[in-house]
Amino acid sequence: MEQQTRIEAAVFRRLLEHLDNNKDVQNIDLMNLAGFCRNCLAKWYVAAAEEHGESLDYEQAREIIYGMPYSEWKARYQNEASAEQLAAFDKSS
Repeated sequence: MEQQTRIEAAVFRRLLEHLDNNKDVQNIDLMNLAGFCRNCLAKWYVAAAEEHGESLDYEQAREIIYGMPYSEWKARYQNEASAEQLAAFDKSS
């Protein structure tokens, strides 16, 4: 079990690295294609922390996922969603 946990942690770190290296992939694109985004990961992180008796708020979790405060990431990398992206999101929700 300990080995599995180490492997899963390494996979999670690799996922975060991949997302960090692909900042051009917008959250709405992730939501439309995969049904989750960076913000979902942060919410899951908070939930997992709570399940293990740790207190972590959403903004702290977003900073872990984004590698910086969300407001900074948003200002640097988030683009306005296109009408097509919004339509696809509305259709999938």
